[in-house]
This record gives sequence, structure tokens and C-alpha cells, in this order.
Amino acid sequence: MRRRCLAPLLAVSVTATLAPALATSTATAAPAATPSAVSSSTATGALNWYVKQKPQWKRCEAASPAEFECATIKVPLDYRVPGGKRIDLAISRIKSTAPDKRHGVLFSNPGGPGGQGLYMPLGMQESLPESAQQEYDLIGFDPRGVGQSSPVSCDLELEEENWLRPYKEETFDKDVAWARDVANKCKEKAGDTLPHITTRNTARDMDLLRAILGEKKISYVGYSYGTYLGAVYTQLFPGRADRFVLDSAVDPARAWRGMIQWWAEGAEPAFDRWTEWAAERSEKYGLGDTPKRVDRTFWDLVAQADEKPIELDGQPINGDDIRSGMRGAVFSPEYATEGFVELKKAAAGEPASAKKLAAFAGSEGTGTSGVSDAAEVPSDNMTASFWAVVCGDNSAAWSRDPERYRRDAIEDKGQYPLYGDFASSIKPCAFWDKSVEPATKVNNRVGSLVVQNEWDSQTPLPSGQALHADLKGSKMVTVLNGEGHGVYPNGNACTDGTVTAYLLTGKLPVKDVTCKATADSNAEARKNQKREALPGSPLPERALDRF
Repeated sequence: MRRRCLAPLLAVSVTATLAPALATSTATAAPAATPSAVSSSTATGALNWYVKQKPQWKRCEAASPAEFECATIKVPLDYRVPGGKRIDLAISRIKSTAPDKRHGVLFSNPGGPGGQGLYMPLGMQESLPESAQQEYDLIGFDPRGVGQSSPVSCDLELEEENWLRPYKEETFDKDVAWARDVANKCKEKAGDTLPHITTRNTARDMDLLRAILGEKKISYVGYSYGTYLGAVYTQLFPGRADRFVLDSAVDPARAWRGMIQWWAEGAEPAFDRWTEWAAERSEKYGLGDTPKRVDRTFWDLVAQADEKPIELDGQPINGDDIRSGMRGAVFSPEYATEGFVELKKAAAGEPASAKKLAAFAGSEGTGTSGVSDAAEVPSDNMTASFWAVVCGDNSAAWSRDPERYRRDAIEDKGQYPLYGDFASSIKPCAFWDKSVEPATKVNNRVGSLVVQNEWDSQTPLPSGQALHADLKGSKMVTVLNGEGHGVYPNGNACTDGTVTAYLLTGKLPVKDVTCKATADSNAEARKNQKREALPGSPLPERALDRF
């Protein structure tokens, strides 16, 4: 079997009963009703209809384990008008292996935005110790608009999904046209739906699912973008968050343009670390015996490839491709060095290892949509749902002036030469409609555990530290010299032990924990980095995790 990927409920200002004995005020959990919204009593009745749903659980696939069950429920497209259009939410579960020891439900999300989470319980089953599997029903779901959950599409061609584009004066006008075209195609194809594919609404879906399952609280493990989703849930529903693990964390204040720019900012210290590492091993690798000389070797090859692209299996690799590939590679110095040595061989016309050159075989931004086994899931679904969230969560973060992106790209390329222009240049969000709601400000005291590698290419350490500061009731596990995106589980007794103990007992560490990376845990991280996926959550081949 090919496994697919493992990234306030009431929208009117009234008090409503979501399930027996689960009355809650939701006045602060969702926007007030618009004049066109239904009356409070009608809205309450509509929401009660959703809560009374009884999932029809059945085996997910003939080839999947019998205990892995799937179902589909309905959720409101617009929580301000719950009596309006309904969309599907695909859900899954693996029940507790010891009902008498069961604590509750453990939700999960693999990242994205746009990552499918329906198959997460299978990955969690593989990675969690038996004691934790006794403790929880493992709950997965494809977020709204993703995978099996009423998937959205913009009818994008593969080349239109290539979204990380380096700034060049001669191509900037074409890039502006591309960004405008993507935004227009999304509006034409799914303009009535996309404004409601947001993190806040996905958090509301989670809470509706909680109520349908009859649970007072949920526990949660979220990776990457899933940390932001989890943080938003704690902000909207602080009394319903039980044990929350937020692994490889997004800085809520930088959602979303700022998080993309983190990739450039975080790459510079990683690049400096790489030059030092390679210089210390100059006899083995021959890239230079000082960091400055290694740096010169790198930029000389970039310039050479810009003059004459390097051929790799018939594919031309230019200087921008090298910069793009090196951006993620340098967070693992050995991986970056071995790949760069092979790239130099290829540039000299010598035989080179294709496996070690994988990081440089084209731009990271090419072909990022999520392909699913299900024929009804559009090929551009991951990209369409990605833009819906990245643009729609906080339109205020995105300037409407293309010249602002030109200036930022030029400035940031100077300040962050490896990747600054890729991160800061024009994106479709410049032409997206205004967000339906303001961005969520995360600032609460809900207990949670933030877990972070020191050398994470997607969500750098300061990003995790920022989330930890916003979640004032949280504790943080930092893995010194930890490499890769996604920590738990990685075979490191310190990190795995801390996270598992919290999931089992609900007790946070007394103070923040610092673990040291091991050779084995970093080897696992490098493997995850190469396949652009998270531990226990294999994404589809074309689905690269963004955050």
C-alpha cells in the first residue's frame, strides 16, 4: 500500500451548547456576525446539527490495517453563516490499544500549509511507544481544502507552481505577471471558497471534531506549519487544549511573508558554519583551508554556472539553482560539503554522484503540488491550499505594490546573498483579496511543549524561540547542534524521553530542556531533509513541506 501524507467554533457572538455538558462562550473565538448572517438562534441550531453528526467509520483502504478507520463529516464553509454551504472534512483514527487506560484523543498535523494529515495516525502508530498508544485514540484529518477534504484547485500548470523565483531585473516584470495570473486563476476557479481556507477556520474544524467525538479537550502533535495551527487553536480555545507538542515552530508574528524571509535570514549563519566546517576538513574535501577561501570557492562556482550552466543528467544547473539548493543543504555541513564537491566535479566534466547532487537538481520551488492516489484530488491542490492560507491568513502582511517587492529583493539579496531575493521577491499574495478576518495574535498561557533543532532550515531556531515566548505557559526543548526539520521522534533519548513523558503524564518539564544532538539523530534528520518530509509523515513525492 502506498501511504499518503501524514503543517472558536461559533461565529456569532452568542453562547451556544456544542454538545451535552460542553457549553461554552465563543464571543472571542470567532468574528461577529455580519448583517447578512443568519439570526443567533438559527446559527445555534445550525451548529448543533453539525455537532450531532455521527461519523460512519470504516476501514480506510482494503490494504490498510483493519484498525485504521476513516470517515467524512460536514463543516461550515463560513462559520459566520453556519447554515450556509457545507464542505467535507476527511477524518481518521486508530483507537486506543487499551481502553481502560485511555486518556483521550491525540490530533496531529504534518505541516504545509497544504499537507495531508489523514494518514498521520499510521505514522504516529509506528513512532509512538506502546504506552502512548494505550493512552490515546490517534486522530488524523486532511485540513479543509486539502486532500480528501473538499480539495481546492486553481487549475495551475506545473511551471506556475514554481514560486520561489530569484530576482532579476530582466525577468521581474514576467514574475509580476506570473504572480498576478496565479492570484487571478485562483479567484476565478475557487473565489467563493478560498477566503475560508484559513488557519483559524481549520482550528474551528478541529474544535467541531472534538465536540463530535464527545471530548472535552484534545491533545495534539503538530509539525512545522502544524505548530502555528496548534498555537492558533490554543488562542481560540484555551480551555480545550490538553497536551500540545509543537515541533519545529513557526513564529506567529511573521505569518506569512516573514516566515518565508526567515529562510534567507536563517541560511546565513548556517552558511558561515558550513564554511568553517569545510575549512577544517580542507585536506579531505579541498574547498579551501579557511572559511574565507571556502566562501570564495562557492561563489566562484556560482558565477561559473551563471556563465555556463552545469549539466546534470541533461538538466542545466545555473548559479541560482546552486544558491537555492545550498540554502537547505548548509544546515547539514557534511551533506552540503559532499554535494558541493560532486557539483564541482560535474562542472569540470568529471563523473559525479547523482545521489549526492540531489540538493542542486533544480529549484526548490518547482513542482510542489500534492499528488494523491485519489483521482478527485487536483494535481495543484497543495499549492492552491498553500496560497489560500499564506495569502488569506494575513493579507496585511503583503504589500500591494510590486515595486516594494523589487526593492526588498534587491536589498535582501545584498544582506542575505544566498537566498534573500528568492524569499523577498513578488508572490501571488500581492494580488490576493483582503483577508476575511485579521490574523490571530498568539499570546496565552496554555501549557505546551515547543521542540526545536538548533539548525533547522525551514523554521530556524529564533522562530521556535518566538513561539515559546508567545506561549507563556510553554516549555521548550532545544536540540543543540540538532540538524533537520522535525525533531520527534529521532532516536535521541533526551528529546524523545521529554516529549513522550509529557504526552503520557501531561506534566511539562520544570524548566526548559537543552539536549545535545547525537550522530544517529542528525543522520535521521539529514534523511528527512533529503526527502523533504517529516518523521513519521511521508508526504507525496511532489509535496515539499513549506513550514
